[in-house]
Amino acid sequence: MKNFEGRVAVVTGGASGIGLALAKRFARAKMKVVLADIEVEALGKARSDVEKLGAEVLTVETDVSKSEQVEALAKRAVADLGGVHVVCNNAGVGGGGVIWETKLEDWQWVFGVNLWGVVHGIRTFVPIMLEQDDEGHVVNTASFAGLTSNPFTGVYSATKHAVVAMSEVLHHELALRGSKVKASVLCPAWVNTSIVDSQRNRPAEAGKPSVAQTDQEKAIDAMVRSAIRSGLEPDEVAAKVFDAIAAEQFYILTHPHWNKALEKRFSEIVEQRNPTFAPLG
Repeated sequence: MKNFEGRVAVVTGGASGIGLALAKRFARAKMKVVLADIEVEALGKARSDVEKLGAEVLTVETDVSKSEQVEALAKRAVADLGGVHVVCNNAGVGGGGVIWETKLEDWQWVFGVNLWGVVHGIRTFVPIMLEQDDEGHVVNTASFAGLTSNPFTGVYSATKHAVVAMSEVLHHELALRGSKVKASVLCPAWVNTSIVDSQRNRPAEAGKPSVAQTDQEKAIDAMVRSAIRSGLEPDEVAAKVFDAIAAEQFYILTHPHWNKALEKRFSEIVEQRNPTFAPLG
């Protein structure tokens, strides 16, 4: 995608973190921006922040786990701003723990946002973008956890592996059509966001959140929080995403020094060796 000025970008999970950084980067490119998020108060502040950059901004309260709300988001974007050219299926929540001890409600909630949110985004926006017959780009936010398999990340990693696979399929199917619409998958490692505090948006039907019980679980939680605090700033990730859209680059990795972990994993698969675990950092 080469032309950005005056085009419309839709960002889910747009009220904070990577989503807000993406919205600001699109605003600097003189795009119109649609911010979607479940947090109404944060959405209002985000709108103000993006408007200060000179962009026309539309905000839509959206629970991406609900197909009808994603469809309503798309209708608002088209009706109010005239179309959709970049879609970032970015909304996501964290979740972890020992895989056989993870509550069913946790599986349902995390899958609803991280996996079904992307499903709804693809099914809703791609037909609109194809009908426009104009250049466009879909960016699905996965995670480095979608390329690796680490202990205590079962529910989260499952969703992110699925997002990577769906994105690869989307890329192939768009290419087979010769479509002007392209796709990317974002696989960030540690980024300084509030994802570890995702429970603030946990719906009532998901019940009370699981909490770290054992010393090992508490130590891992502390390690993850520390790593995230010292991670990349969201603006750095947004810059990589914008450059990838312009270059029609599919895989977007944020931590090149972690690529050896990918090489190790895929060599174990090819050579049919049992998987081994080495902490990432």
